Amino acid sequence: MPYNSTAPMAERRVRESDDTAEKTDERKSAEPPASIARNGVPSIPAPPAAGPWRSYKEVVASLAERIVEAQRPIRVLQALRWDDDVEHQFLRSKPRELPKIDVAFYERLELGFNAKDKEREFEQIARDIDHDLGEDDAVGHIMMKTALEYRDVVRMLAARGTPSFYAWSRKLYGSPKDKFPDGKSTVRDLGQLLYGILTNVDEWSFPLRSGSPMYARTIDAHEAARQLGERLASYFGETGVRVEADDGILADASAGSDYVKVRTGAKFSPRDIDVLEVHEGWVHVATSLNGQAQPVAKWLAKGPPRTTAVQEGLAALLEMFTFRTYPRRARRLNDRVLAVDKAEDGASFIDVFEWFRTEGYEEDECFHNTRRVFRGGVLEGGAPFTKDACYCKGIVLNYAFIRSAIQHDRVDLVPFLFVGKVAHEDVPVLARRVSDGVVMPPKFLPPMFRDLNGLAIWMAYSTFFSQLGGEAIAEHYARLFARAG
Repeated sequence: MPYNSTAPMAERRVRESDDTAEKTDERKSAEPPASIARNGVPSIPAPPAAGPWRSYKEVVASLAERIVEAQRPIRVLQALRWDDDVEHQFLRSKPRELPKIDVAFYERLELGFNAKDKEREFEQIARDIDHDLGEDDAVGHIMMKTALEYRDVVRMLAARGTPSFYAWSRKLYGSPKDKFPDGKSTVRDLGQLLYGILTNVDEWSFPLRSGSPMYARTIDAHEAARQLGERLASYFGETGVRVEADDGILADASAGSDYVKVRTGAKFSPRDIDVLEVHEGWVHVATSLNGQAQPVAKWLAKGPPRTTAVQEGLAALLEMFTFRTYPRRARRLNDRVLAVDKAEDGASFIDVFEWFRTEGYEEDECFHNTRRVFRGGVLEGGAPFTKDACYCKGIVLNYAFIRSAIQHDRVDLVPFLFVGKVAHEDVPVLARRVSDGVVMPPKFLPPMFRDLNGLAIWMAYSTFFSQLGGEAIAEHYARLFARAG
């Protein structure tokens, strides 16, 4: 139908309105929209106040990184170190005078951080873990315990030279009076039992009596570092691990995040190097490297006190599994437990020093062993540093953990003892989080833990050995030995 100029007025108004709208739209399309700034760049909306969405792993990684950074300036053994002059003065006293170590001495030995500020920092991290992950999150629970333990380490160091130092030490590292999970036996019971056995074994150890070169301490620190470095280079491959002589450490050897130091001036035997390879390298360095490789569970690279029994016990246990330990080595570890026990019960620095002397140690060994027990504590007795009780305690607990895992068909948990610095209660939690990438499996594992078949059989027989006859069996063979003359 042709257009009619006489169409009703209402229809013409509609068409005119449409024409006007089209012209308006054309003008609008020629104008820049409100979202475009005058310079032609699109405007950017403000980000949400809460920031971008974060995954669970991002939240855990961020909190874990804060723990790692917060603990970085804390150096427990450095904060407890004694000058060489202390040893010289004590030995010159023949030795009848306590070393001049008191609260004033430690006040001059700076921590490198403000204790109160550091306490508050760890408490804030713990609150943030609770807020971000919730009190029922198992991984968060591990991190919270770790943060609060570091806070208590700071409190312990702030109390150096006082009985409060011992109170914090006992809370963090335990005591020879602690009971094993059976609720009956104590660490001290183990120490006293081993004391009698190891003393007799040591006296009749054939290689030691025959002057075997394996036990002769004729290797200086630089040569020991070279030999140990070659072994660890083979074990760790492309992952570089430094081994060097150092005159700033107190022990004969010490492991760090990617290095091992041996004390300048110390002498080593070939058997000592065997021990250091597995103790410092396969355990302490390996667990540090496995922890550092965690993109999320970053706290596993560092070891708060709650991980000490696993670490030291596992290292000593590896010495046994590889048949590298020997009676005097085992005695040294066990005698430290007894020395801590004596100091707890009131023995002074001089008392413990003299006890080590009666056990046949050289004078410098007596001093170094006694210093380990009293550093940070009260030299008059009753308030020692209890960390050395962890060694023998850790051997028993690690053995029990491995055997129980095998008995209960959870052998899959055993390698996670090496995933980083862990406590036993952490292991099942960490193993469960491999599937979602929160935890990465350990890369560096000792041979007997890469293939657990041999260890499983050994543990199976050991279960029966522990139940076999007791004194009756011992008496049976005692009569056999007597008949032979």
